[in-house]
Amino acid sequence: MSKVLLIYTGGTIGMNRNPQTGALEPFDFAHLLSNVPELGAFDVEIDSCQFDPPIDSSDMTPARWTDLAHTIADRYDMFDGFVVLHGTDTMAYTASALSYLLENLTKPVIFTGSQLPIGQLRTDGKENLITAVEIAAAKNGQGRALVPEVGIYFSGRLLRGNRTTKQSADEFNAFESFNYPHLADAGVNILYHTERMLTPQWDKPMTPHFRLDNNVIIFSLFPGIREDLVRHIIATPNLRSIVMRTFGSGNAPQRPWVMQALREATQHGKVVINISQCVQGTVEMGRYDTGYQLQEAGVISGGDATVEAAVTKLMFLQALYDDPATVRKYMERSLRGELTI
Repeated sequence: MSKVLLIYTGGTIGMNRNPQTGALEPFDFAHLLSNVPELGAFDVEIDSCQFDPPIDSSDMTPARWTDLAHTIADRYDMFDGFVVLHGTDTMAYTASALSYLLENLTKPVIFTGSQLPIGQLRTDGKENLITAVEIAAAKNGQGRALVPEVGIYFSGRLLRGNRTTKQSADEFNAFESFNYPHLADAGVNILYHTERMLTPQWDKPMTPHFRLDNNVIIFSLFPGIREDLVRHIIATPNLRSIVMRTFGSGNAPQRPWVMQALREATQHGKVVINISQCVQGTVEMGRYDTGYQLQEAGVISGGDATVEAAVTKLMFLQALYDDPATVRKYMERSLRGELTI
């Protein structure tokens, strides 16, 4: 019998509506489980733990990510898989961070949640939770996990965690991985696309990491962006890296001050990574002259990575390496399947 640990961090799936204010607020995890008696029909042993108190996902922090990594690492040998119940707003950030913190993952860590509280009649939470547990418990004929990586399961689709972005605040299919195909599709049966899964080194242990350096900022270019504000961002004390969201395939305004400011930033040891504002496609800095000029200024391509994957990867690498050149080198490599190389 497979053993799965449910980790409740908070989020809509475990909320109740306050009768006085009408606002959603967390309630006891036991009540959440009582709303899903179907879990008792599984041939799976399910245990649970929770953040105390549960938090709104808008309050998620790097310290909470390392707490979550500790929770999984401390119980790694006791369970065959893990399901993390999490609010949707920052789920893609947390899933991305955990993919880096849990190196050589050989067991499923499946994030899920819901758009409606699990106690409501039309909730999407029941199906999401039940299927996430089934995926976390699934093994192949050799007794190995079918999904040995961090994933997000939502609305019939299992997605690679560090490839995923929240696409809708209202629809049940809240998430999509625009630059990578689904890891599994759940209909009458669950169809696992095993050829798309990461392949760990099965004979080696999972190596957890518990440090992140969040001296990073995200900013988006837009027509009319001001030089003084950009220079103020670049000059921020202790800032080590910038995720710069550019136009199209990685283009920026051809104003001389833009390139000069970026050149000064990279010359002073800051890592600047180019991520497209488009949800689908990749950065190709050699495609147009504007992108080529960014390369000349020392900006590196983020390829087809998501913003969530890029910013959490920088936090991870900055905690490991002081040298900006080393951080740049690894930012251009796929560590956990977050990039198409």
